[in-house]
Parts: sequence; structure tokens; C-alpha cells
Amino acid sequence: MIKKQEALAYHCGKRPGKIEVVATKPTQTARDLALAYTPGVAEPCRAIAENPHDAYRYTAKGNLVGVVTNGSAVLGLGNIGALAGKPVMEGKAVLFKKFADIDVFDIELDTQDPEEIIRACELMAPTFGGINLEDIAAPECFEIERRLIESMDIPVFHDDQHGTAIISAAAFLNAIEITGRDIGDTHVVFSGAGAAGIAVAKLYLDLGVDPEKMLLVDSRGVLWEGREGGITAEKEAFVRKTDTRDLADAMKNADAFVGVSMGGLLSKDMVASMAPDPIIFAMANPDPEILPSDVLEVRSDAVMATGRSDFANQVNNVLGFPFIFRGALDVDATEINETMKMAAVRALAELARSGEEDLPQEVRSAYPGEKFNFGPEYIIPKPFDRRAFVQVSAAVAEAAMDSGAARRKIDKDDYRQQLFIRAEDMRKKG
Repeated sequence: MIKKQEALAYHCGKRPGKIEVVATKPTQTARDLALAYTPGVAEPCRAIAENPHDAYRYTAKGNLVGVVTNGSAVLGLGNIGALAGKPVMEGKAVLFKKFADIDVFDIELDTQDPEEIIRACELMAPTFGGINLEDIAAPECFEIERRLIESMDIPVFHDDQHGTAIISAAAFLNAIEITGRDIGDTHVVFSGAGAAGIAVAKLYLDLGVDPEKMLLVDSRGVLWEGREGGITAEKEAFVRKTDTRDLADAMKNADAFVGVSMGGLLSKDMVASMAPDPIIFAMANPDPEILPSDVLEVRSDAVMATGRSDFANQVNNVLGFPFIFRGALDVDATEINETMKMAAVRALAELARSGEEDLPQEVRSAYPGEKFNFGPEYIIPKPFDRRAFVQVSAAVAEAAMDSGAARRKIDKDDYRQQLFIRAEDMRKKG
């Protein structure tokens, strides 16, 4: 358990914060400085003015992501504002660098106006190879992302929506296989209809879940046809003709529960009422909708995942966004489209099925005593599994090329080899 003073001490010290900017070219001599700045810098400026895409050749743009927030939905802290959200954005920068060698500028915008956020991102487009939207409240986040995808020619990705969706979808595919289900016949109940809940539900439909076998539950109950109040435009697509009104009713004989809502919402009685071999993804953080120990008291046949690292099957966004952006940046993608997201889903699912014999030693060291055989206790790779860097990044880059989102074509085999080398370099650097 992390204590308050321990966390504060970690973030302060002689150099407050968690990130810094370092030079990537020599700056030891007068000639170095003349090349880095005037007069040498004029040459790449002229080249870019003549051909704007040369910015990817002569600047850091192609490996630079802007992590943008207004602090309106920070972790479980709510609308704490842009400045208070800065430690989280710096943390996101650390994860991008640690897991995918991607540089980040964290951008905290002091506004609650979606139009100002959209315009700010559009004005910063020349700086970045991609934009990662973070901790922006629903429903504004949907409009912000949609508009930016339409107006910008670089990838825009709201991780709170799609990161959770992609990682949980990979786990869901494997849980379906382990429990011997047909995904089209699987009854799924979603708890939470905010940014993450809507994105997860949409992606599960793409996986093959039957929309008529899907129920969404928000703070007012089931999204049922005729319900008054609380039905936003994003929720409208998930309204169903049903007599079910609350979560307890929805859980009866359900095959799967997918929670991105609040801690303690799912009771043991609800779990007991589910179909045999239930799939339970209780992903609310830091407190899941139900603890694994409570599930075990009433069901020994459940396949369970949470968002926490101290339980098996952690649905952790760090398995997604660094590698998704890595693949997108390396082919100068204009977007992160549905084909690329699904490629990430399937690459992660396949990695968990690959067997324990190929597991890197660093993963075993990070999780002593755990077993990594594909099954109920291992349906999703661990964040420290460097193979995900190669497999997911490559899958996303290939999907970008296949779908027409890539502006640069690369040799797929050569790219995988480059990723292997880069992964080893990152491992040595720690």
C-alpha cells in the first residue's frame, strides 16, 4: 500500500516532478551549437518550408506525443482542474517513454470549454506526431475526440475510452475461449456508461457480441426503451427494449459482467445469479465493483479481471497506448482507426496464449511466484512483458498500412526486427 508521504517524497526532491527534456545531438563545441541553432538550423527550416513532411525527418515531431487534459475527470479524483492533474500527465509521459521510447510534452489546459480544447489542440498540431487526450470528462470527451479526428492529420486517441476498451477486449476474447462460449450467444452486462463504458461496449460489438444480448446500466439503471432522463446521444445506441430495470435484474443468468463504474457496486448475490462459468471484469479503480475474494466465496467457476496490479488479470492501459502510438508514429499514420484498434486487441490476446516457455525473465522477476499458463488466472499479458512492445506495435503499424492510414510504407519483417532491437536497448537502459 502506497502511503501519502511516500508518494509526495517520490514526486519532489532536488528536481521536482518526473520528466525532463534532454538533447539528442552533440552540444560540446561551438560548431555543434552552430549546427543546432544559427546558422545551421536554417537548412532544415528551408527544407520543411518546401516539403512540410520533412518535419518528420529533421525534427522530433515523429516521436513526440502531446498528452492533453483539462483535469475534468482525473483518475478517481474527479474535476480537480488542469494544474492538479499535471502529476498524472507527467506519469503518462513516463509510461510512454518507459514502455515505447516515445517522448511526451504534457499539456494542461485551464478551461472547461470543449471548443477551447479543440482549438488549442488544432493550433499545436505542428508540434506533435500524435495527441493523447487524457482525463477529460464525458460527454464532452466524445465531441472533442470526434472533432479533432476530423480536423487533424495526426492520430488523436482518448485513452480513457479506447485504452480500457482494447485491453479488456483482448481479455474478453480469451475468457470467451476459456469458458467455451460462442461470442455471438454471450449475454453481457455493462456497468458504467461514461467514456470508458461506451467505448468498451462499442468495441465488444465489433468483436461479435450480439447487440440484443447486451445491456448497459448507468447510475439510473438499465438503458431501457422509454426511460426518461439521463439518455445522452452516446447512450442512445445502447437503449434496449427490455423489462429489466436495474443491475440486479440484469445480472440474472448473464454470461459476463463488464464494470467501469464504481467500487462495491456488484454484490455476491448478483454474482451467484449469473450463468455457469461467468466472466467478471470489475475494472473500477482503485476499488473494483467486487473483490475477487468475494466472487470466490460464491463462484469457483468465474474468470475474473480487475484494474489492479495486486490481483490476477490486470486490465492495464499501459498494455495498449504506448504500443499503439509506437506503431502509428512509425508509419506516420494520420489516425488510429478501428482496424488498428482491433489489430492491437488480437495481438494482445494471442500473446497471452503463447505459452510460458517464451516469457521474458524480467516478467517472472516482476511477478514472483505467479504462473503464466493460459487459463482463468492468465488471460492478459503483464505490463512488463516486452514482447507486447514488438507484437502490438507491429500489428498496429501493419493495420495502418493495410487500412490506408499510413503515409509511410515500411517492410513488415524489417520493422519487427527493428522493434526487437529497440526493445533490447530499452531493457538495457532499464
